[in-house]
Amino acid sequence: MKKYAAEFIGTFWLVLGGCGSAALAAAFPHVGIGLLGVSFAFGLTVLTIAYSLGHISGAHLNPAVSVGLWIGGRFSGKDLLPYIAAQILGGLAAATVLSFIITGNGSTIGDFAANGYGEHSPGKYSIEAALVTEIVMTFMFLIIILGATDKKASGGFAGLAIGLALTLIHLISIPVTNTSVNPARSISQAIFVGGWATEQLWLFIVAPVVGAALAGIVYKFLSSED
Repeated sequence: MKKYAAEFIGTFWLVLGGCGSAALAAAFPHVGIGLLGVSFAFGLTVLTIAYSLGHISGAHLNPAVSVGLWIGGRFSGKDLLPYIAAQILGGLAAATVLSFIITGNGSTIGDFAANGYGEHSPGKYSIEAALVTEIVMTFMFLIIILGATDKKASGGFAGLAIGLALTLIHLISIPVTNTSVNPARSISQAIFVGGWATEQLWLFIVAPVVGAALAGIVYKFLSSED
C-alpha cells in the first residue's frame, strides 16, 4: 500500500503543480509565467517527486509510464492496475483542490488546462498532428526514463534527466495539445471540464499508451545483450 500511496501523492503533486501553474499563473496579469514557466513547472514536479518518493514506488506518476516500464520488463504486471488506479485517483484529487482554488475569487475553471485538438488545441492543430505529437513525445519520454534508470546508467541522475525531459516535451508540444503524455493528467482535467474535453479524451489515453508501449519494445531491443 505504501507504493500505491506514493503514486497517489506523486501524481497529485504533478497535476497540482503542472496544471495549477497553467491555470493560475500562465497568463496572470503582468507577472504571467507563460509557456516556459508552465513547462518548467511540470518538469519540476517530476524531478522533486523522483528524488523524494522515487525510492518508494519508482515515481511513475503516469499510467503510460507504468505500461512502458512493464512492457520493457522493468515493472511487475501484478502492480500495473493498482498503480494506474492510484495515479488516476491522485490526479482527480489534485483537480478537485485546484478547482476549489481557481473558483475562490469568483472565476470559473475555464478550460482548466485540459488537453485538446482542432478547435481546442492552443494552436488549432489537427487531430492527426495531435496524435503524432502525443505518440512521439511519450515514446521519447519512456526511452529517456528507461535509459536513465538502467542499471548501467550513471547513478543518482535519473530524476534530473526525466524532469528535464518532461520540461522539453512541454516546450515542444503545449501549442499542439496542451501536452498530455500522461492519461492521469488528462483524465483529471477533462472530467471537470466535461463536454469537448471528455469527447476528445480518448486520444490522450490511447496515444500516450501506444507511445509508451513502443518505447518499451524498442528499449528492450536496444539494451539486449544479443
